[in-house]
Amino acid sequence: MTVLVNLIVTLGMLYVVPAGLRLIDPAGLRTAARLWPVPAALGALCLWLPRGIPATALAALYAAAALALATRAPARLLEARRRSRADGSAGGAPPRTTVSGPAEVAVCTALVSPSIAATALVAERAGYRLFGFDLDILALTVPHFHFAGFTAALVAGLVCRAGATAPAIAPGSAPGSATLSRWAAYSVPGGTLLVLLGYFVDDWAELAGAVVLTTGMWAVALLTWRNIRPGVRDRTTGALLGTSAAVLVATMLLALWWAAGEATGITHPTLTWMAATHGLGNALGFALCSVLAWRRLTVD
Repeated sequence: MTVLVNLIVTLGMLYVVPAGLRLIDPAGLRTAARLWPVPAALGALCLWLPRGIPATALAALYAAAALALATRAPARLLEARRRSRADGSAGGAPPRTTVSGPAEVAVCTALVSPSIAATALVAERAGYRLFGFDLDILALTVPHFHFAGFTAALVAGLVCRAGATAPAIAPGSAPGSATLSRWAAYSVPGGTLLVLLGYFVDDWAELAGAVVLTTGMWAVALLTWRNIRPGVRDRTTGALLGTSAAVLVATMLLALWWAAGEATGITHPTLTWMAATHGLGNALGFALCSVLAWRRLTVD
């Protein structure tokens, strides 16, 4: 399981995060996206070293970059609120990269998530049971907050942003799509936070978080399949969007099964099996396909 998890985390660090930063704000986060591969390479390298001082030091450097990225979130929220008020009084629409409300909440969740993953990484590489958690749980927290944290929140924000400020991308939006997109943009960050809190409370709280996160991700999948994909002319981009939406149905069902099993004691997949199915499916089928598709959409 360790090799598979390390490969998934490496993908998230080296490609998904910097590509996602360019999707969030191509101008404002340009420098961060361009420089990110440097600390990401150090973070990826530490995964393959034995636990100890060298691995911990490399993880700490990555954590420093992740924490610096997280500090962008409060400023973005304040700026979005200011612009929303200004645009509201002027009767205009918010700019594409500073949409306030649910989309910005989701985007800011994405900016904060790598810092949580990096904190767990430092502790795990040091062999320190942070908050009493087993090292295996800390190791799995790293991919979880690169993908369920960063990428899922990012895509939820992009889908909400597309429906609110770029109707040309989703010309055939069905009734209720705006409400559904707002739900997705709020519930994905909310579910991720509830899952995190569940680590400290009990398995039932974690199950509640999994339910909220799953409904949010299924909303993202439905909006992507029904509203975004049909308006895309390029077949490759459409296939990537379709794949990302379809994969979420299965991977999040697995997440519900595992969380329900932990809470109720019913038979459920092992962590190794979850890494090979839920983890790999979300990393390649959802996260990678989504980021590639949205990058192609922004280029078009």
